[in-house]
Amino acid sequence: MKVIPIYIAAGINGFESPAAEYLQLSLSLDELLVEHPSATFLGFAKGDSMQELGIFDNDILIVDRHVKVNQYDVIVANLNGEFVCKQLDMHRRLLLSANHAHQAVRVNDYDQFSIEGVVTRSVRCHRPSPVLLDIAK
Repeated sequence: MKVIPIYIAAGINGFESPAAEYLQLSLSLDELLVEHPSATFLGFAKGDSMQELGIFDNDILIVDRHVKVNQYDVIVANLNGEFVCKQLDMHRRLLLSANHAHQAVRVNDYDQFSIEGVVTRSVRCHRPSPVLLDIAK
């Protein structure tokens, strides 16, 4: 894939001609987004509980099982048989939402809980992708 960087200012001042400083980079989205291919999986975010961290309904989550989990990382976990995407407070054993409408969830000793991986990236499609239409349903 060839990438032509076009830098866009926050104000609307028009676009500089892409030919003004034509720069071509060889870039693979796999290389950019996935650090550990054999330990990475993709998932879809559902709901609005993580929106204050920029993760919205139907965003694609890139989840890495290889990286070490740190305090307040966004993780995908299995809690009592249900997959959840939450921010992890390891010290207080809480799964935190990034939306004030949702309460934190305490992970108790009797809960079945496993961390599936750390969300390292999220991707938002601004137009429906034909590749993902059937998968997302």
